[in-house]
Amino acid sequence: MNHAEQGTRNMKRDISDRITIIELAKDDPSLPTLNSHYVTTGYYDLSIVHELEAWKINLTLKPLEKPLEKKYTGTFFEKHIEEPRVFAAVLNGNQVGWIELGYEKWNNRMRIWEFLVKEEFRRMGIGSLLMHFAANIAREKGARMLVLETQSCNVPAIAFYLKEGFNLIGFDSAAYSNEHIKKKEVRLDLGLALEQ
Repeated sequence: MNHAEQGTRNMKRDISDRITIIELAKDDPSLPTLNSHYVTTGYYDLSIVHELEAWKINLTLKPLEKPLEKKYTGTFFEKHIEEPRVFAAVLNGNQVGWIELGYEKWNNRMRIWEFLVKEEFRRMGIGSLLMHFAANIAREKGARMLVLETQSCNVPAIAFYLKEGFNLIGFDSAAYSNEHIKKKEVRLDLGLALEQ
């Protein structure tokens, strides 16, 4: 390991040691509106071929012709979320990351509905802390799996989730519109199996 890598590792450890994770109530005045933003230079191309007795499905990472910028605004405690719980990562008295969980009783899974770390605090280990915290909450609830959805064009997020141990568990090529495959924005479902 070179000096730069060691310095980065020490900085991440220093920040993660100073992070506190708190639960936020629905009426908490500090509950933010989430403004998510990312830039991607690639996407996972979905191809589906139906043959006589088989479906051939392939997801291949491909470069985009030019970088794609995506923005999303979200809110917490939406009505459709079962048993919602929101947690914030706090550093020096400021909220720098959030994760919203909802327990799906019918299939015993914990879903991550919202997940965001402020851009200036990314790649410092805060996202990993929130993911490990979410996995522990899910285990305490007795959930068999932690699940989330992302889009095939959100390559930075997919790389992060894979690093955290998530695997592809499914996709929906028409979740948001009938043109997802053409738009290079297919819904991907990822899951992390939890030991009981």
